[in-house]
Order: sequence, then C-alpha cells, then structure tokens
Amino acid sequence: MKKVLIISYYWPPAGGPGVQRWLKFVKYLPDFNIEPIVYVPENATYPILDPDLEKDIRKDVQILKHPIKEPYKIAQFLTGKKSSNLSSGIISDKNKQSKLEKLLLWIRGNLFIPDARVGWVKPSVNYLSAYLEKNPDIEIVITTGPPHSMHLIGEELKRLHKIKWIADFRDPWTSIGYHKQLKLSKVSQQAHLDMEKEMLQIADVIITTSYTTKKEFEQITPKPIHVITNGYDVETIEKQPLDEKFTISHIGSLLSKRNPRILWKALKEILKENEQFRNDFQLQLIGKVSQEIVDTIKEFKLDLYLNLVGYVSHSDALRYQRSSQLLLLIEIDSYETQGIIPGKLFEYMAAERPVLAIGPEESDIAKILKETNTGKYFNYENLEEVKDYITNCYNLYLNKDLKVYGMGLQYFSRKKLTEKLAKIINEN
Repeated sequence: MKKVLIISYYWPPAGGPGVQRWLKFVKYLPDFNIEPIVYVPENATYPILDPDLEKDIRKDVQILKHPIKEPYKIAQFLTGKKSSNLSSGIISDKNKQSKLEKLLLWIRGNLFIPDARVGWVKPSVNYLSAYLEKNPDIEIVITTGPPHSMHLIGEELKRLHKIKWIADFRDPWTSIGYHKQLKLSKVSQQAHLDMEKEMLQIADVIITTSYTTKKEFEQITPKPIHVITNGYDVETIEKQPLDEKFTISHIGSLLSKRNPRILWKALKEILKENEQFRNDFQLQLIGKVSQEIVDTIKEFKLDLYLNLVGYVSHSDALRYQRSSQLLLLIEIDSYETQGIIPGKLFEYMAAERPVLAIGPEESDIAKILKETNTGKYFNYENLEEVKDYITNCYNLYLNKDLKVYGMGLQYFSRKKLTEKLAKIINEN
C-alpha cells in the first residue's frame, strides 16, 4: 500500500467545504490501496466549527498534530468580532470599513505573507522532517491550500528529503477575489506573485478545483496540472419533505461582495406584481451572512420574507438543501471569480433541487450546470431572465411539479473523484 502524507490546516472539528474535500479523500483513498497520513494543527482557531464532521474520520487513519501559534486568536482578544469576520473571509465594503478593519487588512496582507498561518511553517518542517526520517516508506507529500502557507511546508520537505510533492489549490492564490482587498503594498504584492510562481514551478504535480484556475496556472508553470473538482458524498440523510412555502435558500457564507442587487430587485418586482407569490415566498439564508447583505435585503423590502438561520452543521445543511424549493448560488461579479466553483454546487446537484446561480460571465459554474442539467446560470445584467426563471419555477411549484432531472452526476461523487486522485498519486 502506497503511503502519502497530507498536510492541511483545516480538519474536523472545523466546518466548511475546505474541510470536506480532504476529509472525503482520506475516507476513500484506502479503497484504492493508498494509505493517507494526515498532518494538521493541534490547537487551530477555526472560524467555523462542525463537530459532526468528526464522524466521517476513518478510525484507522493516522493523524499527526503539532501546535500552532494563531495570530487571529490574539487579534480576536484585542478586537473581537472584526478579526473573527476577517478570519471567516467576511470583508466589509471598502467604503464602510472602520479604521480598525483597514488596519487589520493591511497587517494581514503585508506582514503575513502568504497568510496568517505562515508562522506554522518552520515548526511543521522540523516536526515532519523528523517523522519522515523515521518513516522512509512515505513516498509523496500532498499540501492543500488555502491557507497557501501549507505549500511552503511541502516545498521545504521536497528540498530536504527529495520527496515527491503534490500541491492542491482549492482556491486560486493571487487572482482570488479578496486578494485585492488586503491593502497590499507594491513590495508585498510582488512577494505574493514571486512565492506563487515558485510554488507552482517546484511542485511535481499541481491540482486545482476549476478549469479556469488550471488555465491561469498554465501561464506560470510547465508542470502537470490536473482538475479535480469538489463533489458530493452519498450521505445517509433521510428523504426530506419539501417546504410548503416557495423557499429560495442559500446555504453557506454570503460575503459582502456576493450581493446580487439584480436578484433582490427581481424578487421585489415579482412580489409587487403577484399577490399569491407574496403569500408563498420565503427567502432563507443559512450560514454566516455579512451585515451589508442584510441591509440590502431590507433596502428592497424583502426582510418581511427573510429567514436568517445562521450556521448549521453539515448534516443539517444537507437537510435544508433537500427541503428547499429552489437553491441559490451567488458568486462575486468579477473576472477573478470565473474559476471559483463552490463545494456546495455539487451538494446542491445531489439534493435534486433546481439551482439558481448568479455570477460573472464565462464562469465554470455555468458550464457544470448546463452539462448536468441541474439549474440555470445568470450574470449580473440578466434581470428579466432572472425574473422569468423564478416565475417559471414558482408556477411549477404551484403545480407540484418543480423538479430537476440531472445528468452525469456520478462523475462528481467523492469516491469517483478520489479514484482520479489515486491515479495521479500512483503515477508519481
């Protein structure tokens, strides 16, 4: 059985899609004759917790842990909610940022390169070097980011031990949407670019979660790049009765920049035009939601129909997905987000509920929705098309015929994706 060392910052009890990707890979890799050994922080400060995910950790997997000094822990003590939001990825609109938030963003972007977990690199290299010396049968190191400082650990272990290194990029690095919000100096921006280029050129193999990110990286490195998207697992969730109301649900964090005024306007107009819709409609937001989103919803007089649920466990999120009438997926309207494919997209598809997605033009999300026949994708200019789609879904709901007929979903199952990963591992 081939042994691989997987280095990740996120691991249960942390919640969110960044945890689930490698939790599921680790779950299924032994089925393909690969033994995963996982290295994670011992005392990480996670912005979201979901202890339920611990049930999915294989009992026979070896997990190595080493302490980490968390800057966010100190920042939270000094500043409270502002740093907590920042560690969750919730960044206020620049016109609404306080002096404190601006300072925190500057510190994050300029003093911690590539990210706030960079201080864990050196102690991790020392710890894992000693481990690799005692376990020479480990053939490959895999790092997954963000945080992209995990890749610095992989690079150093490759240099010291001449071991194969696979770098998994769950999100882009310098082209990700929030990167420009970090108030980077020219020196810091160049440092990020140089570090990104170095990682991409030194890693033996690169994995991305999107086709657009692959194209971007191909301009930087000749190294082999594979796309392994996120996916869905065959969860043992009992069949859920559909909501009696016409519920449009968004599951997951809604950051300030993911604020589709086009959608709020479309809903406001439908509510004005259709009395029956006013009686049946509910907007349901599950997960962390920025205050800017809530304020905009109030601006469009939608707060009367709003159900703010807050963060729930992954298993509860699956239940909400399967009971909602229509599932909402929002991405930032930016060139930088064309290659972002949220992990929830695949769970949405598996929930067998139609998806309404809004994001930038030429998005990878649009490609997947079209190929799988699981929903409709709109850009931020398609007001009338969005209205028509919601109205059409509502009419189907009234006739108890709002369904989706997906195609090719099996290719996005976690086990099928792990098979693809195992093939890459065995080729190296």
